[in-house]
Amino acid sequence: MEFAPHLLVDTEALAGNWRRLARASGRARCGAAIKADGYGLGAHGVLDALFAAGAREFFVASWAEAAALGTLPEGARLAVFHGVTPAEMETALWLSPQVRPVLNTPAQVALWRETGRSADVMVDTGMNRLGLTDLSVLAGFPLDTLHSHLACADTPSHPLNTAQLTAFRAAASTLPPVPLALANSAGIALGPDYHLDLTRPGIGLYGAGPSAERDQLEPVFAIKAPVLQLREVPAGHAIGYGAAYAAPRPMRVAVAALGYADGYPRGLTGHGAAIHEGVRCPLVGRVSMDLTMFDVSDAPQIAEGDWLAIDFDLAAAAAALGRAEYELLTGLGHRYARVYR
Repeated sequence: MEFAPHLLVDTEALAGNWRRLARASGRARCGAAIKADGYGLGAHGVLDALFAAGAREFFVASWAEAAALGTLPEGARLAVFHGVTPAEMETALWLSPQVRPVLNTPAQVALWRETGRSADVMVDTGMNRLGLTDLSVLAGFPLDTLHSHLACADTPSHPLNTAQLTAFRAAASTLPPVPLALANSAGIALGPDYHLDLTRPGIGLYGAGPSAERDQLEPVFAIKAPVLQLREVPAGHAIGYGAAYAAPRPMRVAVAALGYADGYPRGLTGHGAAIHEGVRCPLVGRVSMDLTMFDVSDAPQIAEGDWLAIDFDLAAAAAALGRAEYELLTGLGHRYARVYR
C-alpha cells in the first residue's frame, strides 16, 4: 500500500446518491457533473461508478478534462461546458461525436457550425455568466440540447428561480423542440417544473451541498493518513510552525503525511482531529504543507506506520472556515492514492 494519504471513495454511496437524485428528477433523464476531476474524487472512478449505476449523460468543464477521460463506455455521452475555441478544435473533432461542446457565444456557434455536427447550447437567463442572449444565431443550427443555469437554486424562495424558468421556456419556444436542461442538484429540489428533460446534478452526487435531498444523501469519501513519526513532547515545548502551540502537558504526538497541499485546510488548525481505533486525537500545532500533527496521548496502541482516519466533515469544515463545500471538495489534492471500494 502506497505510503501517502489515501482518499477512500465509496462507490456504492456515490451510485446510491445518483439513484436518489434520478428518482427525484421524475420523468427527466438524470446526468452527472464530473468536472474538476470528479469534484476532487477522480473523474475516471466516478464516471465508472455512475455509468454502472445507470447514468449516461456526463458533464465536464474543459476539453482537457474530456481528453483526460480517454475512451468513454459505449452509450455514454459527454458535454463540455466551456464550449470550444479555434485552438481546441482538433481535440474537439477527435473526441466528437461522443463528446460535444456546450456553445456559449455567437463566435463559438459560428465556429462549430462549420463542422456540420450537432452541439449543445447554453442560454443566459439571468445569471450573466456564460450563455447566449440572442438565439437568432441558432437559425438552422443542429442543436442537441438547450441548457441554462440557475443562479439561486440553493435559495428556493428567491424570485430569480421563477424568472429564470420563465425566461428559459420563452427562449426555448423560439426554437424547434429540443431537450431542455436547467436544474443542478439544488434545482432538482425546486420541483418538477424545473426538471424539464434532463437534470445535471453535481455536488449532491458527492453527498454535499445545499439540497433538500441532503439528509437522504450518503457521504462518499473519507481521508486517512499514515503516521510518519511518533514524538514524546515535554510540557511547555512548542509544536509546529511559529511555535504557535505549546504542549500543556507531556504529550505523545503523531506526525501524519497530510497537509494543506493535499487540500486539508490550514484553517483547521485548532479545530481538526483524527480518529484511531475510536479514540479522537486533536490536531495540535499548525497544519503545514505536507504534515499535520495530532495528539495521540490517549491512543497508546498507535505505532509509526499506522493510519489515522481524518475527521473531515465537509459541512462542519465549511461552517468553521467560512468556505463553500464545493471549494473544499474540489480542492482535494492530487497526491492522494484514490481507493475505490
